[in-house]
Amino acid sequence: MSSRTINRRTVLRGIGSGLGLPLLELMQSPSAFASNRLPDRPLRTAFVFVPNGVILDAWRPTGEGRHFQFGATMESLKDFHDDVTIFTGLAQHHARSNGDGPGDHARNAGAFLTGAQPRKTSGANIRVGQSIDQAMVASIGSATRLPSLELGIERGRNAGSCDSGYSCAYSNSISWKTASTPMAKEVHPRLAFNRLFGIRDNSAEQKLRDITRSSVLDFVSDDARRLLKKVSDRDRAKLDEYFTSVREVEKSIERAAEFVPPDVPEMELPEDLPGEYQAHARLMYEIQVLAFQTDSTRISSFMLGNAGSNHTFPDVDVRDGHHSLSHHQDDAEKIELIRRVDRYHMEQFAWFLGRMRSVTEGDGTLLDNSMILYGSAISDGNRHNHDDLPIILAGKAGGTIDTGRHVKFDSETPLNNLFLAISDRMGADLTELGDSTGVLPLS
Repeated sequence: MSSRTINRRTVLRGIGSGLGLPLLELMQSPSAFASNRLPDRPLRTAFVFVPNGVILDAWRPTGEGRHFQFGATMESLKDFHDDVTIFTGLAQHHARSNGDGPGDHARNAGAFLTGAQPRKTSGANIRVGQSIDQAMVASIGSATRLPSLELGIERGRNAGSCDSGYSCAYSNSISWKTASTPMAKEVHPRLAFNRLFGIRDNSAEQKLRDITRSSVLDFVSDDARRLLKKVSDRDRAKLDEYFTSVREVEKSIERAAEFVPPDVPEMELPEDLPGEYQAHARLMYEIQVLAFQTDSTRISSFMLGNAGSNHTFPDVDVRDGHHSLSHHQDDAEKIELIRRVDRYHMEQFAWFLGRMRSVTEGDGTLLDNSMILYGSAISDGNRHNHDDLPIILAGKAGGTIDTGRHVKFDSETPLNNLFLAISDRMGADLTELGDSTGVLPLS
């Protein structure tokens, strides 16, 4: 094996494109090979937001500590028992009205990652707080080409009122750069993919790609060939797996752009926005896998729906709106439909964890070196409760989290304490967030 190494930030260059690389042996010193250890394994964090709360009876695990059993909603996570930590007892106090009246869904999204009370306004004077992801970006975002990645499923405007006098900016954003500046999320898989790999959408080269259906891999092929001459057999296998994943995403985006849902009136559909929820969600999850795998960014957020989303889910025979059903008033039939939606969301999340776990990094996996938080600042969508939140943290954060447990905290333990624990592991200089009272113990 050659003793030469390449920089961790190496990017394959081509016409109008740049392709980041996964962690390779060639990026490490010879001493790292000798010990079969790859020390340069950065941690990654993703925040996945689910709207409208859940049916808690089906969500809650039974048992505590390592001897817990998943609730019916989380059955798809059974294969990830040792990779996740389930928390109960956490609360987000500033998602409550606290004298501001109705608008719990807008406050759910606005307060979820900020831990701050959204100012009730539908005008330009919005104010909530800096979110935990962007607080970490301020400390460590310069380490990667993209400081963070913000994704979503549903479009949303940032002007006007979307929930009882609250600006739409609160309902449609969980990531806030400052107290008054929400981060725009990308809902188009192709545009998110292009941003990730530095493809210039309006360039002549991009237009040529669209016409010829060329892959980004075609445009960096010369650099790729030179790299393959330098690497070990293990690196070559890893690169082959990675290039295959990139091409599969491209193919999926092309297929999704052509998908037309059955049994709907003829209507104009965006060329690059999937018409089927699962395809859309999995593409956005896959883009996050590629972003983390290439160390293009270490921080992402993903909204499975805007706050108060009334999306339907015909895949699981739920044709009424999600938000409407969440106000079930203890109607058994509506509760069962919400359970289906909860399970459906969890199945997509399990798929994401599976993809993260399938990517090897040294003697571990991409999931081992990540923290993937799934949850909401609403627990019961019918009662609009903001305590006992449905929170999952997947990944071991490089071995610093004692996973495979259900951890019950005292009622009203701030969710923001968990965010401080995450930021601490990410190396961010953050001592408080919202109503935090300290760092939540994770080991």
